[in-house]
Amino acid sequence: MPLIPLSWLGEHVELPAGLTAEQLAADLVRVGLEEEEVHGAAVTGPLVVGRVLSLVKEPQKNGKVINWCQVDVGAHNTLDDDGQPTVPRGIICGAHNFVEGDLVVAALPGTVLPGPFPIAARKTYGHVSDGMICSTSELGLGEGGDGIIVLDPAVHPDVEPGTDAVALLGLGDEVLEINVTPDRGYCFSMRGVAREYAHSTGAAFSDPGLATAELPAATADGFEVVVEDDAPVHGVPGCDRFVTRVVRGIDPTAPSPAWMQRRLTQAGMRPISLAVDVTNYVMLDLGQPLHAYDLSTLVAPVVVRRATAGERLVTLDGTDRVLDVEDLLITDSAGGRGARVLGLAGVMGGAETEVSDTTTDVLVEAAHFDQVSVARTARRHRLPSEAAKRFERGVDPRLADVAAQRVVDLLVEHGGGTADPAVSDLDVVAPRPALQMLLSEPERLVGVPYTRDQVVGTLEQIGCTVTEVDAAAGLLSVEVPSWRPDLVGAAELVEEVARLVGYDQIPSILPVAPAGRGLTRGQRARRSVARGLAESGLVEVLSYPFVGQNQLDELGLAADDERRTMLTLVNPMSAEKGQMRSSLLVTLLDTARRNVARGRTDLALFELGLVTLPVVGAPAAPALPVGQRPSDEELAAVAAAVPAQPRFVAGVLAGSIELSGWWGAGRAADWTDAVAAVRLVADRVGAHVDLVSTNDRAPWHPGRCAAVTLADGAVVGYAGELHPKVLEQLSLPARTVAFELDLDALVAAAPTEPRQAAPVSTFPLAKEDLALVVDAKVPAQDVFDAVRDGAGELLEDLRLFDVFTGDQLGEGKKSLAFSLRLRAQDRTLTAQDAVAVREAAVASAAARVGAELRA
Repeated sequence: MPLIPLSWLGEHVELPAGLTAEQLAADLVRVGLEEEEVHGAAVTGPLVVGRVLSLVKEPQKNGKVINWCQVDVGAHNTLDDDGQPTVPRGIICGAHNFVEGDLVVAALPGTVLPGPFPIAARKTYGHVSDGMICSTSELGLGEGGDGIIVLDPAVHPDVEPGTDAVALLGLGDEVLEINVTPDRGYCFSMRGVAREYAHSTGAAFSDPGLATAELPAATADGFEVVVEDDAPVHGVPGCDRFVTRVVRGIDPTAPSPAWMQRRLTQAGMRPISLAVDVTNYVMLDLGQPLHAYDLSTLVAPVVVRRATAGERLVTLDGTDRVLDVEDLLITDSAGGRGARVLGLAGVMGGAETEVSDTTTDVLVEAAHFDQVSVARTARRHRLPSEAAKRFERGVDPRLADVAAQRVVDLLVEHGGGTADPAVSDLDVVAPRPALQMLLSEPERLVGVPYTRDQVVGTLEQIGCTVTEVDAAAGLLSVEVPSWRPDLVGAAELVEEVARLVGYDQIPSILPVAPAGRGLTRGQRARRSVARGLAESGLVEVLSYPFVGQNQLDELGLAADDERRTMLTLVNPMSAEKGQMRSSLLVTLLDTARRNVARGRTDLALFELGLVTLPVVGAPAAPALPVGQRPSDEELAAVAAAVPAQPRFVAGVLAGSIELSGWWGAGRAADWTDAVAAVRLVADRVGAHVDLVSTNDRAPWHPGRCAAVTLADGAVVGYAGELHPKVLEQLSLPARTVAFELDLDALVAAAPTEPRQAAPVSTFPLAKEDLALVVDAKVPAQDVFDAVRDGAGELLEDLRLFDVFTGDQLGEGKKSLAFSLRLRAQDRTLTAQDAVAVREAAVASAAARVGAELRA
């Protein structure tokens, strides 16, 4: 994110005296530029310029050679016998890139360097080192080469020993780092940030990026540039403006001025050479990326074109890159027209034609490239360069000639060069259409009654030209400025009005909920299920829906199991989990395993989530275009390719469901808890389900698993004890139980009409108990159903309270004891009524399951 030195920003906009970085951040946040960090003074204390008076090399026992230096630091020298600061300071230094007479930067005792690293006098190598001679890295100025800083007298002609180096190097300035949203690319420059500060505070702003009459016009003898873009991305030309200027006779040894080096360092860039530093400085100042070529290495014409298959380029970072046919290139005609690749347009130049320490003639490039083309190239080659950051967010196409002239002026002033009168300016920038907006649109979208003066004044403030098309209708025609490519419609103009008038002017009003609306039937059912499971002691979890085939192997699923048909992701988060889950239990058991591995062995978890159930042979979703709206047919094809995604509910119970303690023994979770959870879910939804024993459903234990069916026999889930081998694979406790239900199917099967509450009888309750002997293989549920049906309408509640087996019953027999609670709505039941119900229940059980009344 951009780094904004306050002293640099003050060249473009009037800043109040004493402005701090914190106050600047507060002013900018009002217009949408958020503070990222405030970088305070890098160094505090006596950091001064010193002159090396003498240097004695002293070899050490460890093989190192140190320099015992006497350094003149002016007024900071040690006092002599007369109390005058004339005695130089003795300092130990291990670097060897300086000699006697050099000007260096010395940190004296009391200085605090970045780290923090306090400096004090200390004895080392047999001497007392009274300070430290500093390198760029020690001062937090970057990794600017080996050795300490040696100040060039040509760059710093008036510097004397004792001069404050903090001010000289810009280490005392505050720097504000801001966060810029992708649609505000113009704020990647001092020009853009200064404009926003002016919008926020009303401070006077002078725009240095506007074209003036002094700019030279294009000439016929300028360096020839041709654009041959045969395959533009989305039909947008890759380059619509390309300005070149030539500066001859530059002194290759001329250094960048100290103020420029200081500002580049403050902005986070390392000074390199005059030509490179000037292009970087102008880019940071105005927002226009530029590039400097060694003119002697170029062959006209320069051709801007797309890459061909197999082309390669060694970029400035030394990487040999294979180019893509969509990459936009800068080429010259060495070896044929457009044959040699000079760089990736808007991203990074090549190493072959870069300026060097022998370059005297420079070609300056200032161009405007398509945002999408640059963004794709930068991401394809993983090159997030400073130029790419700006081009992909949008650069002012009318800035190229202004920036090029600024570079030329700086090279002439500081490099001793001569500007070539020939100017090349290939300009095919299409005019932007005027936008139309109603004066009432800001109020309609924002809810604030903005006045006409506020709307028009705000738009003119950001650089728009506003004309009234229809005064009666309040229709405006708005020509947006060239530096705001993000303004493409009325909604964006309204956003600018709301932003600059002030977001704090927008009232916080809670919208009124429309009458007759609320949760859908499915939403109410899901919330009721989740609340019921939580109230019964289960904990809800959320898991990612991504799984791998290895997880299904752990659950023992057969090769032809329908759950192995999963949707495969093209770009998964993890190569090991590249499919969408077809069973909620897969990810829930993985969550349980993770908890057990971390010591939580008593678990009761549940999850509500979607599963994806693709159909074998279904058409794949088409690849949609990027950067434009898909057609209705393409969207319909995508919708048709989306597989069914029903919502399931699943639960896992392991270890103890009731903990032991002073109150008594606990209880381990068993299959009855899974069945009870299924019953609870069905009751909350309002659907009737039956449980049928099944032996062939992984990952459950054969004989200890029940299929959950609806009245029509459709299976909607399973519940029971997990297979021991599965538990071993997942390292879960023995006898862990689980359930999984298709919640959407349950909701669909539930009656839609509201439940009718039965009236509460005021008559007393009658009780009857009976014990029935049946074959051991007869399910208790069948006996329960027979007793319930036989008891009739007087039965209010029926419970199985005991199961008994023993020799006295006979081999292969069991006794089931039931408690019947009887009540009538219109009378008190007599003993004869209770006996009649009892006899009818016994008769029904005898007829349907062969039950006998136990004696």
